[in-house]
Amino acid sequence: MKQFNASHLEIKKWFTGTLYTHPYEAGWADEAIFFVMIEHEKGDGPTLTARVEISHDGVVWASDGSGPVTFSGKGLHPIKVQPNFGNWLRLAVEIEGGELFLNIQIHCKG
Repeated sequence: MKQFNASHLEIKKWFTGTLYTHPYEAGWADEAIFFVMIEHEKGDGPTLTARVEISHDGVVWASDGSGPVTFSGKGLHPIKVQPNFGNWLRLAVEIEGGELFLNIQIHCKG
């Protein structure tokens, strides 16, 4: 039987500019996906661009090799993590054009 874990990384806060989610240790998992929920917006159509980052130690970070994902508008926006990601995961996020009220989760299965 596979294991499954869902964890909140950022919970119901206003964000603008650059942010990095709390790191998550997921070396046990075979797959992972981030869920970014945009609940409220301030400004003229703010956009969010996110990149998945990986780390061997949870301190030094690198891109996972996939391109950035950009989206806007309220709702749930999934970001799939590339396979063979190693141990630590986080999202690097850039918000432009306003503020976003976010709830960011990671779901892992292995």
